[in-house]
Amino acid sequence: MTKNIFMLATSLFLFQFSQSQGILNRVKNKVTDKGNQKVDNATDKALDKADDATRKQGTASTEQTNSNPGTNTSSTTNATNTEGPSIKSYQNYDFIPGDKILFEDNFSQEQDGEFPSQWELEAGQAVMNKLNGEPAFYLTEGNYVRVSPRIKQKPYLTDPFTVEFDYYIKDGGQYGALVLFKAGEDKEVDIHFNENGEVSTSNFDKDFSAEYPDRDNNNFYGKWHHAAMIYKNGQIKCYLDQYRILVMPNTNVKPYTLEIGGIGSQDAPIIFKNVRIASGGGANMIGKKFTDAKIVTHGINFDVDKATIRPESMGTLNMIVQVMKDNPEIKFEIDGHTDNSGTTAHNLELSQHRADAVKTQLISMGVDASRLSSKGFGDTKPIAPNENADGKANNRRVEFVKQQ
Repeated sequence: MTKNIFMLATSLFLFQFSQSQGILNRVKNKVTDKGNQKVDNATDKALDKADDATRKQGTASTEQTNSNPGTNTSSTTNATNTEGPSIKSYQNYDFIPGDKILFEDNFSQEQDGEFPSQWELEAGQAVMNKLNGEPAFYLTEGNYVRVSPRIKQKPYLTDPFTVEFDYYIKDGGQYGALVLFKAGEDKEVDIHFNENGEVSTSNFDKDFSAEYPDRDNNNFYGKWHHAAMIYKNGQIKCYLDQYRILVMPNTNVKPYTLEIGGIGSQDAPIIFKNVRIASGGGANMIGKKFTDAKIVTHGINFDVDKATIRPESMGTLNMIVQVMKDNPEIKFEIDGHTDNSGTTAHNLELSQHRADAVKTQLISMGVDASRLSSKGFGDTKPIAPNENADGKANNRRVEFVKQQ
């Protein structure tokens, strides 16, 4: 009996000792984790600060998400985890959008829960919704659900033309966005910006596909991605974020209208925003003697409420830098222009902030500051009527005016 009591007491002591050691280890681990977390947080903050320094070029009040200087609209900026690549990662980007905007919509004027006013529903179901407080178009039902831009003139796609939009993939259960081109009475060709970073085609004479570089080491989900394409003389180039993903040298098709769609559902909708369709594109000024009085650009875009240059602007900015390298005697005045939304004073201030931001960015890319000046003109020099969305979009621009 005494032996059994002794063994029981010993076991109880060892159990209590192991429990106390476990508690001590957990406390120790928590302290260690806390210390590591502090180090990690400090590192993250330093990295965020460095990335912010490349993105911040100044601030300005109420402005459209994907617009050049002009038009005042308030919106909530995306949470940090939904941002795409930084401007630095776009340093080799060569996409240049068309010089005349046929259609542009960032959905900032649309009411949540309604169908957007500048679109037609062709099949399925779709609705305006918000992602992190920012308006986006959700295609919620259909295989395929299809929507088309409301453009009066048909056919509206010229040779060349460009198409751009941002799309969001929340997880692996969601499909990407299809761009469906009408290319004849019974001919339709599709370009699919897939949910995993692959870009693929269907219904062309030959179908192609290519993957997002280093896709396995990049978290493609939970972020906005910028899709862009240019059609010229039968050739199509497709871009995804900072990469030129896919080139089709000869498609044997000539698109004349387009739709956006795919496989959507309530739980896994197709989500996109910042749609722009333009005629022209891929302006080839590189290596040529520059003799024009000015360069009018619609490819330099800014964040909401800021004069922060968006990464996809780097194609146009790279072109300007190369023109100045090829023509070392040239000096440019950078002119910011807006549409007539908002007050005159606001538009003047906004356009000046953004012209200054462009100047700062070009200097950071190696252009001598003495060759650049900047000026904001607000809405005083429109190049199109401010009576509709397309006219306003064309008036929001940055011009590079040759100086003597």
